[in-house]
Amino acid sequence: MKLTIFLAPLLLLASCAGYHLGETKPAAMKNVKTIDVRMFSNSTFLPRANAVATSAVAEAIVQDGTYRIASLDKADSILEGNLNSIKYQPIRGRRFDTLRPEQLVNTLTINWKLLDAKDPTKVIKSGTARGTSVFFANSNLQTDRNNALADAAQRAGVALVSTLADGY
Repeated sequence: MKLTIFLAPLLLLASCAGYHLGETKPAAMKNVKTIDVRMFSNSTFLPRANAVATSAVAEAIVQDGTYRIASLDKADSILEGNLNSIKYQPIRGRRFDTLRPEQLVNTLTINWKLLDAKDPTKVIKSGTARGTSVFFANSNLQTDRNNALADAAQRAGVALVSTLADGY
């Protein structure tokens, strides 16, 4: 009986041998603790969409907590990005007017690269992040598109930070 009481905690601890708490950064990111987020460039025709995407990525970095945002003089790395495209596709048409969409999906694509702050020619990691949002087309389509753009940018920001923090 005493042996069972002694062995039970040891067996519980032994079952957790491969599991650990703490950082799960990819190997390439082991020396990165702070990131300087630069304003993304904009290859789309939508003005100021790059500001929405940059803010969404910075917010995702803060919320994740793996890295801190810092100014260039204090940063280990520099995040540069390009808002490559924003595409809208109809999902469902109206019942009596199939050429007029009732529901749409937008896909926002960001090409990004993380550079070493000490040697900006050295790319630490790079990739593409996508975010999508589904929305209904009401009487004011421009407002609906702008609201959906912010949602898609948040999703792309989470995808980008997930790649930086977790490797996938």
